[in-house]
Amino acid sequence: GNATLQALADAFPAPHDWERTGATPFSSDRKWSSVAFAGRGAWVLGAPEMVWPDAGHAARVRADELAKSGNRVLMLASRDRALPEVALSTDALPPDLEPAALVTFEERLRDDAEETLRYFTRQAVILKVISGDNPRTVGAVAARVGLPGAERVFDARELPDDDEELAGIVETNAVFGRVSPHQKRRIVDALQSRGHTVAMTGDGVNDALALKDADIGIAMGNGAAATRAVAQIVLLDSNFATMPGIVAEGRRVIANVERVANLFVTKTVYAFCLALAVGVARWPYPFLPRHLTVVSSVTIGIPAFLLALAPNATRSRPGFVARVLRFALPAGTIVAAATFVAYWLARDRDHLPLDTSRTTATIVLLVMGLAVLALLARPLTSAAMVLVAAMAAGVGVLFALPVTRRFYALRLPPAHALVSAAAVATIGVLALEVWWLIDQRGRPAADRTPRFGPGSTGQDSPPCAGDR
Repeated sequence: GNATLQALADAFPAPHDWERTGATPFSSDRKWSSVAFAGRGAWVLGAPEMVWPDAGHAARVRADELAKSGNRVLMLASRDRALPEVALSTDALPPDLEPAALVTFEERLRDDAEETLRYFTRQAVILKVISGDNPRTVGAVAARVGLPGAERVFDARELPDDDEELAGIVETNAVFGRVSPHQKRRIVDALQSRGHTVAMTGDGVNDALALKDADIGIAMGNGAAATRAVAQIVLLDSNFATMPGIVAEGRRVIANVERVANLFVTKTVYAFCLALAVGVARWPYPFLPRHLTVVSSVTIGIPAFLLALAPNATRSRPGFVARVLRFALPAGTIVAAATFVAYWLARDRDHLPLDTSRTTATIVLLVMGLAVLALLARPLTSAAMVLVAAMAAGVGVLFALPVTRRFYALRLPPAHALVSAAAVATIGVLALEVWWLIDQRGRPAADRTPRFGPGSTGQDSPPCAGDR
């Protein structure tokens, strides 16, 4: 039995005086099952167009009318004498069937179904319904839940064998009915051949092949064991409305990993550039380990922890390494250049002691690091501004307290040196800003830096093929 037969059994209790002599189980390919009873003939239950091919018969006309209203329709047909055992083991229907009844099932839609589809539509996810039911029924149900393109219904029995032609039809239409398990797999492959990332949901054995081939297979917790075995995600509550939360969490993690990577790789770039520059100049390194501890904590460590936990709805997209390097290489070079110039001015022009020169370089590096953090936290929402302001306040407290200055070996430079350092830092921050504006204008919209906070819409999400 399955959910369909269980619903029938609940509505029509089985009689006690019928003896079953044979049966043919339901198949997704033939879309009917049969059973024979001693002295009571053979009975077939299945899709009306499969059980009774004559489209002009009154029973078929009535079945089509019911299907258009969104009801799932099965036809019960019979013949007077018992079906021979040899016929029960084949896929061929007996030739002398007569329609006996039409059984209709009303699709009960979840209250959150429409809102779930609206969420994916807002995220620019292309939704496609592929079902074994009558195309008219599938289209009507899809329209009830507000599926975009629900009017574009295609009967999968008319799908072509040519893969390229199939891909064009699959991209054009949104709803497919009378889809066989093999066709579900071909539909997934056709979308992938056009460069789409495909997520497939399903709960039956007939979905297993498509789920296995999809980029993301999503099975229902109450679905078939074979489906759960091949899926990457199993919805334990069997509720597709869980998916928006899953998508949001995945996007938050991936987008924030990229944001944090920008911080760390920028540090690697400027550390390398500074080491190379002072090595060529044969100068003492401009920082003590404790200086770098301060810089790393205030501009990278603490902000990275908070950024990793921040809401972020930007979708995952290819080119992670290229985007990180495109930000980190110029930003790190600008930071290193400003810090090196400040160190040079304090050391060679102002002839300040080594500890004072190192403090000057540390101040400029802190300012530049906070500027990089402010760029990555854009647009400056209230949360972003609090983060940057808190880090800047921490730096201020560090330099204001004598005990922390002594502990971190910081010796404030004289006023004229501070003015020079402030000028260098200002030029460096402006250089970062100019490069940022130029870089953002040159990038495609999908590759611009992700937003900080919940305001992102992620309008370039990958397409998704969903099974009803």
